[in-house]
Amino acid sequence: MNKQKYILTVSAPDCAGLVARVSNFLTEQGAFILEASHYNDSGTGGAYLRFAFESRDNLMHGIKGMDAAFKPITTDLGGTANFYDCNKPMPIVIAVSKFGHCLFDLVHRVATGILPVEIKAVISNHEDMHSFSDWAGIPYHHLPITKETKAAQEQEILNIMSQSGAELLVLARYMQILSQEMCSSVAGRAINIHHSFLPSFKGARPYSQAHNKGVKVIGATAHYVTSDLDEGPIIEQAVERVGHTASVEEFVNIGRDLESVALARAVRWHAEHRLMLCENRVIVFE
Repeated sequence: MNKQKYILTVSAPDCAGLVARVSNFLTEQGAFILEASHYNDSGTGGAYLRFAFESRDNLMHGIKGMDAAFKPITTDLGGTANFYDCNKPMPIVIAVSKFGHCLFDLVHRVATGILPVEIKAVISNHEDMHSFSDWAGIPYHHLPITKETKAAQEQEILNIMSQSGAELLVLARYMQILSQEMCSSVAGRAINIHHSFLPSFKGARPYSQAHNKGVKVIGATAHYVTSDLDEGPIIEQAVERVGHTASVEEFVNIGRDLESVALARAVRWHAEHRLMLCENRVIVFE
């Protein structure tokens, strides 16, 4: 039996019978529904749906035909819908500076089959991760950046994404602030890991900021990239308790584990199309 897996996401104004209408459509098309998730946002009146389904024999019209057949329903609902083919891993590009812990973790998770992605390239403004990328067999692009070359450097990142077919840019401790133009170009397809429990301690040296405040919990935040620094829609956060005797260095060491975990979850959920934007918030269908 040939099993092919697909995802359908729908966002629309909530109405009676919405879930039934979508599930009935899938059933009529020959789909076998594996997961069905629905969230109604009382503040906006919007409904958000995610269906994972298999084709155990053959879909009536194929995935492209299903997309076309569903468009009249989307129009009638006044919403949007997207079909995704999950039979191949999502191609991604990872940007990193000098700290490699998040990169190491992502590569390990891909190699062990935990993350449904394919790393097409590693991009860095430094050479520190070059030898590791070579060892892992991943193309490495050293793109130094200065104030004068920032626009050209960011355009080269976009070129690498386009040429490799990457659908997601992962900022794995890439310690550069993207320009407003770059943020617009990768809107909804770029995830950053920030080493603090946002919205606290934005910007530089957040562990030092947290230590100075005597916090008892530190964290890391994975969020979508926007032009507002460290204020993009939050996808995932990880936290750990710290004692009053912990030094800044201990904050950093604990935090690096949290960063890796939060980022990996966010990348996996994005690759599995479990994330939907609701204004400035992210809905996570875990």
